[in-house]
Amino acid sequence: MELKGLKEKFVELFGDKELKAFFAPGRINLIGEHTDYNGGNVFPCAITLGTYGVAAKREDTTVNLYSENFPDLGVISFDLSDLTYREEDKWTNYPKGVLNYLKEAGHDISTGIDAAIYGTIPNGAGLSSSASIELLMGIILEDLFDLELTRLDLIKTGKKVENEFIGVNSGIMDQFAVGMGAEDKAILLDCNTLEYELIPVELGDHKIVIMNTKKRRELATSDYNSRRSECEQALEELQRFVPVASLGELDEATFETYENQLSNQTIKKRARHAVTENQRTIKAAKALKSGDLKEFGLLMNASHISLRDNYEVTGVELDTLVQAAWDQPGVIGARMTGAGFGGCSLAIVANDQIDPFIENVGKRYEAEIGYPAEFYIASISDGAKVL
Repeated sequence: MELKGLKEKFVELFGDKELKAFFAPGRINLIGEHTDYNGGNVFPCAITLGTYGVAAKREDTTVNLYSENFPDLGVISFDLSDLTYREEDKWTNYPKGVLNYLKEAGHDISTGIDAAIYGTIPNGAGLSSSASIELLMGIILEDLFDLELTRLDLIKTGKKVENEFIGVNSGIMDQFAVGMGAEDKAILLDCNTLEYELIPVELGDHKIVIMNTKKRRELATSDYNSRRSECEQALEELQRFVPVASLGELDEATFETYENQLSNQTIKKRARHAVTENQRTIKAAKALKSGDLKEFGLLMNASHISLRDNYEVTGVELDTLVQAAWDQPGVIGARMTGAGFGGCSLAIVANDQIDPFIENVGKRYEAEIGYPAEFYIASISDGAKVL
């Protein structure tokens, strides 16, 4: 569906109004997985897949929301006077949470809105459709109500929605990438300090291919929260020996000095991933800065191996895709992206090999897993914006 189609749908549902159009991207994380809540660095970028929205203010306090991705649900409505989480409100709990916290922060949102949205991010792919919807709602409200907001305010509001309204204990990376993305640049973000640097991603005659396992990943019900508490336990035990506030502050040598003090093998592996992945992320940004694509690819591969063996969040679907990608000609590197347990992986592939790559990896995946994967060529895009 094009933007034109979305506008037509809006008029059909809500009548002919003065409309504004908005876009918030999805994101991929090039490297630096499960480091965000461990106080380390991440390296995400916004992508051209994302969520489009058209919206207009109302005279009353009703909020009407429609998604072309869930047409069967029709228009979901609620009132500004009652912005509580309700399971039956489905996807609209994300924009509702944004409304709730912006109003709570004292922003003057006195009337409701009508909005229709359409996302090009596949549901459950782990490309951050929820952060995309949160930031989309943020810029819609900022624009329609002339709110005095910094981009970081919106990013933090989105994270608060995820953590407190929805109940997923995730870090700030997704909202940050969606909010701060820039065309052809990745964001090296220190999740401890929120200091960040935009780093050019110059792939030359290569492109990023996203490989979707088509295994839906429901974060709130996955092992995500248990991985997080294992890392918190490791940190607590290490703090008896080293004065650090997060695992991200440790370098590999310091970790190796004290890892045998950890009480069991599982938390040792979890902490090892957090520490080494953070160092890999810093090295990966340096490699891209100096144009060393080969080194960047090797770091991607090492990242996947650690996520598979130390953090144990890959699973057979992701491992099958990544292994098949590693076996193809023209591949610089490949790894899972996002939280794992399904979702997507990435490969950096030479342009002249992309067609055979998709065919070969697709065949192998379907033969081993029993259903087809999906492939998308991703370009790196700007962050959330008014169109």
